[in-house]
Amino acid sequence: MFSFSSLVDTMNLMANIIINVVIAFLLGSLLLGFHRKVMARIQLRPGPPIIQHFLHSLKFFFKESSFPKTASMPFYIAIACMYCAIWVVAVIAGPVSYGSLLIIFGVYAVYKIVEHNAGSSSGSPYGKMSCVRAVFSAAAEIPLFAVLVIVFLQTGTMNLGEIVTYQSINGPLIFSIPLAALMFFVLIVSKSPYSPFSITKGKDIISGFETEHFGVLRGYMMLSESIAWYVLLWVFLTVFFGPLSIIGYLIGMILITAITALINATTPILNPNHSVMSQISLAIIGIVGSLLLMFIA
Repeated sequence: MFSFSSLVDTMNLMANIIINVVIAFLLGSLLLGFHRKVMARIQLRPGPPIIQHFLHSLKFFFKESSFPKTASMPFYIAIACMYCAIWVVAVIAGPVSYGSLLIIFGVYAVYKIVEHNAGSSSGSPYGKMSCVRAVFSAAAEIPLFAVLVIVFLQTGTMNLGEIVTYQSINGPLIFSIPLAALMFFVLIVSKSPYSPFSITKGKDIISGFETEHFGVLRGYMMLSESIAWYVLLWVFLTVFFGPLSIIGYLIGMILITAITALINATTPILNPNHSVMSQISLAIIGIVGSLLLMFIA
């Protein structure tokens, strides 16, 4: 039987999860709005208000939901819900429990599967093209999982809490394995809006795998994008910059968002072949360079 103390602990854990998910959504939405604002200013446009992405996310939850006749029901609905669920799991594994990096990257692997199936389940030709590109782009992102191995070789652990402790004693990993940090940063750039590597959502295929998702389903997807952006930035800062205060996290997230906005505003979207080859080349340089630096040191 559950004791009263265990019940209280469970309730506290649930409250902690809900609070962190809400923070991830709110802050992620504002950061994506800030990203769009910075891009607009660089391109000499006024741009939308910073809260625009947040307002759009809420708006879709109140719009009418329609389903294309070509959709594979109920798979079409389940995928959109799963898209949101996997990033909630990432929040639990990251900011809530400081669990294993394997779980975070496992979530990212499932995200690639969801991205693929979201495109194929709608029956839209644009979604199917995005689905093909998702498989193609996965080939470029697999080497980025080498970050796991490099971080493990350097710290001897994949637990986020232990990685933070290691950095509090030995200094931030950004100084000892900078090329691994670069690989992770390229991953962040590839997931940012209007990225040069964003081949699954290129304007030539409308909105890619999101093209045929409307109303509540689009709301879930936009909510998921906000949480995903927050989680990726949080993991990057935690793994490579060590123990940070709340202010440190805020400053870091704002700076990274601004840098990605600068890159995206001044760089055209690459075609699929160039996108994949660019990411693979950067990954190879990062892997080989990081291993050499570790063995030399």
